[in-house]
Amino acid sequence: MPISYHIMDNNNKSQAPSTFEGIKEAPEWQQRTEQLFGNEKHKSLCSAHVLVVGIGGVGAYAAEMLCRAGIGRLTLIDADTVQPSNINRQLPALHSTIGLPKAQVMGERFRDINPEVKLDIRIQYLEPENIPTLLDEAKPDFIVDAIDTIQPKCHLICEAWRRRIRIVSSMGAGAKSDITQIRQADLWETYHCGLAKAVRNGLKRMGMKRSLPVVFSTEQADPKAVIRVEDERNKKSTTGTVSYMPATFGCFLAAYVIREIMREWDISLGV
Repeated sequence: MPISYHIMDNNNKSQAPSTFEGIKEAPEWQQRTEQLFGNEKHKSLCSAHVLVVGIGGVGAYAAEMLCRAGIGRLTLIDADTVQPSNINRQLPALHSTIGLPKAQVMGERFRDINPEVKLDIRIQYLEPENIPTLLDEAKPDFIVDAIDTIQPKCHLICEAWRRRIRIVSSMGAGAKSDITQIRQADLWETYHCGLAKAVRNGLKRMGMKRSLPVVFSTEQADPKAVIRVEDERNKKSTTGTVSYMPATFGCFLAAYVIREIMREWDISLGV
């Protein structure tokens, strides 16, 4: 039976502010970000709520970059626990964290980075049936999709579209090693990516074809690095990976979210 529970820290008794009222001057650890972007744009990050689904090789790095940029509220969703095979590339994976829920490990890390961050840690599998309720409860400003299985990935994208929630999605980082070929593009313009092709086909079958920002690699996957599996949930294969590829995918995702939050702030001011 899948794990399904979530943890909210004491900071989550109230919602993250929807306006900038009451947001204090940047603490010392955030001053370099404020210096780069300016006070008002920094406040827009502090007031934002981002949902990150999939806290593995890609999603954990995306979430950490968002936390360090000062995003005020984060919801992290992942049911997996740390395994020894994760240590080569996943941020929550250490020998000391083997067996612990990845989302929980990252939540504790984020509280140490930003004691004021509002966290909702959900240790659960994302299923087509629970996605609508999850989004209606969380009401995020932005979603980072770092899921590597097709069905929940496609349903999350569609439900986000239906609610007009901004979403950016990660495509496949496995079986690839050339960091210079990582790109941010529209899903329908991607190539040399099996996951992107499967997502396109899944969305078309659901009658949904809209612009979707994604991070992908133009590099062709190494077929020798792909192994068929039968005992993993929702997976037909597993791929070889190297430390820097999923981490860089995660940085691309976080950068897109941060830029878009600040761009929308400029639009709201008529800049």
